[in-house]
Amino acid sequence: MSAANTGATAERTDRTVLDLLCQSDSVTVGDLAREMGVTATAVRQRLNRLMGQGMVARTTAGSSRGRPSHHYRLTEKGRRTTGENFADLARALWKEIQEIEDADVRKGLVSKLASGLANAYAPTMTGTTPSERMLEIKQIFSERDVPLSVDESESLPKLTVHACPYPDLATENHRTICAMEKSLFSNLLMEDVTLTTCQLDGATCCTFEMN
Repeated sequence: MSAANTGATAERTDRTVLDLLCQSDSVTVGDLAREMGVTATAVRQRLNRLMGQGMVARTTAGSSRGRPSHHYRLTEKGRRTTGENFADLARALWKEIQEIEDADVRKGLVSKLASGLANAYAPTMTGTTPSERMLEIKQIFSERDVPLSVDESESLPKLTVHACPYPDLATENHRTICAMEKSLFSNLLMEDVTLTTCQLDGATCCTFEMN
């Protein structure tokens, strides 16, 4: 396994631990090991890492029968981190955007959202050619468990999204999210792209080609 894949796996495991801690005031190593289906040693490694980052705190409870027990809880920093998963809020906001009747206002708002996302991703991108930047986009999305591929077999490379990053937001009747994704990729590639195949039309994937 490459260093990049190892890092991505560790990040996902950390997220799982944080999400489980978010559901309880405090838990033990045994609680987490059962929920995650891993060994207690693996859980302790994750907890030590998260404590070192200031996201998890440990308290010790005495026991009349022997060794004290350790309980773990989220710190304020940890709660802020888990609070970044605003899926419900995103769906509600996107529904409001779809219901804006003025097409120009709706289009302008979507464009601003795409620009904001592009600005967030841009610092990690250093490629100078469309192919290089597509490969960087592929890496960005793979770290978020969204599979992308780049086809460089033709004169202009193609970017294919194999699983929609926004499955709860994309619907056949409201394709605003498709426009946002198209605008995002255009901003990141610094080239206009066209959505040539779309899962909402029955295709197995969404393909973006340069104009």
